[in-house]
Amino acid sequence: MDLPNFTFPFPPFNIDIMSNTYQFGMIGLGVMGRNFLLNMADHGYKVIGFDKDATKTAALESSATAGTTVKGVGTLKEMIELLETPRKIMMLVPAGKPVDDVIESLLPLVQEGDIIIDGGNSHFTDTLRRVSYLQEKKLHFTGMGVSGGEEGARKGPSIMPGGDAAAYPHIKPMLEAVSAKVNGEPCVAYMGKGAAGHYVKMVHNGIEYAIMQLLSEVYDILHRGGGLSNDELHEVFKQWNEGELQSFLVEITADIFTQPDDKTSNRLVDMILDKAGSKGTGKWTSQDALNLPVPIPVIDMAVAMRTISSFKEERMSAAALYQPVAKAIGTKKDLLIKQTHDALYFATIMCYAQGLAMLHSAATELDMQIPLEDVVKIWRGGCIIRSGLLETFYKAYRKNKTLPNILLDKGVAKLVKKKERNLRALLKTTLQSKIPAGGLMSSLAYFDAYTSAVMPVNLIQAQRDYFGAHTYQRTDIDGVFHTNWNH
Repeated sequence: MDLPNFTFPFPPFNIDIMSNTYQFGMIGLGVMGRNFLLNMADHGYKVIGFDKDATKTAALESSATAGTTVKGVGTLKEMIELLETPRKIMMLVPAGKPVDDVIESLLPLVQEGDIIIDGGNSHFTDTLRRVSYLQEKKLHFTGMGVSGGEEGARKGPSIMPGGDAAAYPHIKPMLEAVSAKVNGEPCVAYMGKGAAGHYVKMVHNGIEYAIMQLLSEVYDILHRGGGLSNDELHEVFKQWNEGELQSFLVEITADIFTQPDDKTSNRLVDMILDKAGSKGTGKWTSQDALNLPVPIPVIDMAVAMRTISSFKEERMSAAALYQPVAKAIGTKKDLLIKQTHDALYFATIMCYAQGLAMLHSAATELDMQIPLEDVVKIWRGGCIIRSGLLETFYKAYRKNKTLPNILLDKGVAKLVKKKERNLRALLKTTLQSKIPAGGLMSSLAYFDAYTSAVMPVNLIQAQRDYFGAHTYQRTDIDGVFHTNWNH
């Protein structure tokens, strides 16, 4: 998205224009910004948008539903003049310096009590800085995650606002109106103090990374290992989406397999290069989990596998050197499909468990006071990681709001136990086939470690004390000890 041109000519305004008609303003009229604003207009709000690109301004007005009040302007000053107070101004511009530039350009134009909303994917540390900076100027700042893509923005996204609690009542009715709905409940809630909104969205995207990695591994196992065609894969994923694996990502995966390529006679999925980068929120989730610290190995593996994929030339050279051959998996097709179904279900639970455990830790360690019950509630609709599983998690958090890990819920434990055997069976054959399945293996390793009453880190503690006098604790006596080891 282009950064708006912040020059402020002074056009001659007439009395009608200066009447503070509009209730919500948007800076950045790319697809997301435009669709979010049109969604708001469809729900009866009078909205106004600014972008330096006149074609985007024109697209905003031409796309508006008949009878709604939508206006595009060419200067920030004009937009600010037309907004009712306290002004509600949302930005959808690239994270980083562009957000700071927009804020600085707004400062001469806004007044005490106005509300500035960052709806992009900013890093939470930047959001914390901006909250403090604008508080000093007696302005409200809300860091707000928005998930659902272009269609979600237009028809109903999941919305994750955080920050200044005093500002939320002013924007709550608007956000509830435009958000997705599940059982009549809006998929928006106050996510907590400071940068909680952007933090929750960051973790949401980390979970998204992980589930997408799992789906790609299951696809590889069924396609290369099991020999399933694109048509068969479509049917498998379509059936899965009609059952307990129901989710947005499974749904779109089923659709992908039938998409034709407009340049060849092949399916498009077969023509897409196997190369992807890792940046932004997925990488941030891994980095910040280490800082807490909270283990999120499936998310970490998803980030790592994307990075490995980006070394396409090196992978081609390594393949020529080692000449690996992906062997067919001998398991009968129906059984293989059942095993992959259960493996995906098991591993998907691990993805959510790790992300939610990270939010639980951040709620206290970073003093964000994130309500996990509300997090899973608003993720049930509109967002990219919406799935049937979230209803189960919602029930678990309603029973125990302070649950540190979703795996400690008895209902979730029953689901996991039913799928564990098939995941282990699938991984045995997958390892022999030489098909990489790092996400599935990481999910099982995490589960085995988390549910183990005994881990071998006593040896690691002994090693650390041996070479660095780092001390250790004992199983039988309280305190901290050091030994002069025999050399």
